[in-house]
Amino acid sequence: MLDNNLFHYTGTTLSCDEVNLEELAGAFGTPLFVTSARSLIASYRAFEQAFEALPHFTCYSVKANYNLSVIRTFAELGCGCDVNSGGELYRALKAGVVPERIIFAGVGKKPEEILYALESGVLMLKAESLSELKAINRIAGELRKKASVAIRINPDVTAETHPYITTGDSKEKFGIDEAELPEVFALFRHLPHVTLTGLDMHIGSQIFEPEYYVAATTKLLAILNASKDMGFAIEYLDIGGGFPVTYDPLKPATPVRNFADRLIPMILPTGVKVIFEPGRFLVANASVLLTKILYKKRNHTGKEFFVVDAGMTELIRPALYQSHHEVQTVTRHEKTIIADVVGPVCESSDFFARHREVGDAEEGELLAVMSSGAYGAVMSSNYNGRLRPAEVMVNGSEVKLVRKRETFEQLVQNELMEELE
Repeated sequence: MLDNNLFHYTGTTLSCDEVNLEELAGAFGTPLFVTSARSLIASYRAFEQAFEALPHFTCYSVKANYNLSVIRTFAELGCGCDVNSGGELYRALKAGVVPERIIFAGVGKKPEEILYALESGVLMLKAESLSELKAINRIAGELRKKASVAIRINPDVTAETHPYITTGDSKEKFGIDEAELPEVFALFRHLPHVTLTGLDMHIGSQIFEPEYYVAATTKLLAILNASKDMGFAIEYLDIGGGFPVTYDPLKPATPVRNFADRLIPMILPTGVKVIFEPGRFLVANASVLLTKILYKKRNHTGKEFFVVDAGMTELIRPALYQSHHEVQTVTRHEKTIIADVVGPVCESSDFFARHREVGDAEEGELLAVMSSGAYGAVMSSNYNGRLRPAEVMVNGSEVKLVRKRETFEQLVQNELMEELE
């Protein structure tokens, strides 16, 4: 059973909430992302309930899924946003998030992005280097403002996750090393246009073991105490995100309550307000990617393939991270076969499943690639001249188109070429 999974079989057909997925594919075509609003809401409430004993402020990590309707769903629940670029900030504001509930992160903010954040009035910017801190001070001075800044600290905690999604190791690009902190604290005293209001960390994604959070938080609390001794008034302690979700039912995620039980007793005595940045936790299992079987084929060794109309251009995680996604036939089949589920893109890494037991569906039938809500549509591309898919949101029996399918014209709309005579 996947976390907060509201995708289920009604009779012999897979549904989202009260809506038949075959009907959605018929109405909107494939590939198609289908998102359950109820699942988004349930995940957010589960997170809030787990940490309710701790004074905190939850900022949805927009990078996981930046569809405007997804952001607005969380904003209407009182959730803020964690953004990592000017584009994500624009999306958050466009979706109705008030600037005072937005934090701006990112290891490589451009000057114009810092300017945009300060002019928008975001709650804080998170600095990840001394050079960036100086840049924020300079731009804030030009605006005659005082910027609220948190420093992201690299706690040098290597969590057991995929190396591409670990971010708290000192070998990685993220954050400021502990050894640099004396220089950082001294610098704040000489920069008139920045105020240190927060300490931040983020150790990675899909962290199954609470002890990694405990180790990193222990370091962060020691830095909090040291900063207070130096006279800094720290308002926020940002623990980041990375809380796990279940992709493979055989490898269930650690319940978020387990993390809360370890972290709340550590942080509560400080009296500091905590910021959390869940992204994947809130959206991963709220969406599926619907795709049609174009062809079935078998090679000379007897190996079976389902060639489908979605690929790594829609969901790159299996190619990029070797990630597991469950693949289900939309029409339930009692008979199964072992097959590779592959896309049409010109890369051998273009697959959703290798040597997987799948219902013995026929050409023209639909498959659902589960747990596609995080890092699916946001990482999609136009490689091979492919069109980004449509997205729909389901709430009970209500269906809304929340992103139109791209057109050929949109593929070239920004390109300039002399007209042929």
